[in-house]
Amino acid sequence: MLIDRASLWFTGTNAYVVADGPGLPALIVDAPPDPEAVLSLVTRHDLVPVALLVTHGHVDHMGGAASLVDGTAVTAYMHPDDDWLARDPESQLRALFGGDLPGTVDPLTVYQPLADGQLLELAPTVEVLHTPGHTPGHCCFLVGETLFSGDQLFAGGIGRTDLPGGDYGTLMESMAEILKLSEHTEVLPGHGPSTTLAHERRSNPYLQDLIE
Repeated sequence: MLIDRASLWFTGTNAYVVADGPGLPALIVDAPPDPEAVLSLVTRHDLVPVALLVTHGHVDHMGGAASLVDGTAVTAYMHPDDDWLARDPESQLRALFGGDLPGTVDPLTVYQPLADGQLLELAPTVEVLHTPGHTPGHCCFLVGETLFSGDQLFAGGIGRTDLPGGDYGTLMESMAEILKLSEHTEVLPGHGPSTTLAHERRSNPYLQDLIE
């Protein structure tokens, strides 16, 4: 499987492309407010984008989504519980960063709704895991034994829950479900380096109370 990523925007948000190989249909996971850089991942491997999977509605993960949809005709997928965030990225910019910032930030209003346990028969097949807590509609995406974890799980950390819609207890309930996956699962987060579920089970201080 071909997986490539770029750390984009001033938040260092990871955008990924996923395909069975060069020159084939591809998935995009997350679209920071730098759609041109996301598309460069696609062209680097001569891929044909067919879907954009949005882990959650925070502006650093979906600010470039509408532009990508308009420019490539890909279908966007997002959980509807984050619709309120995706429709008003400008308010997020004001609340989080105090005003406008460089980049392409547009509302995402047209998308296919995701649901927990849903199988997306794309290229490749994706299992949707609804993991609320960081945001109400946060989702992780499982492709084989690779988990695109968004802002649910990081190397050595977890997603913050102090933003509107966040809830620590809910995030940890979601994490308990994530920990049921194979320990061989590779974790590709929304920020920072990749890791494995086995490594996080051993060393992530936020997970120890969940592990028997």
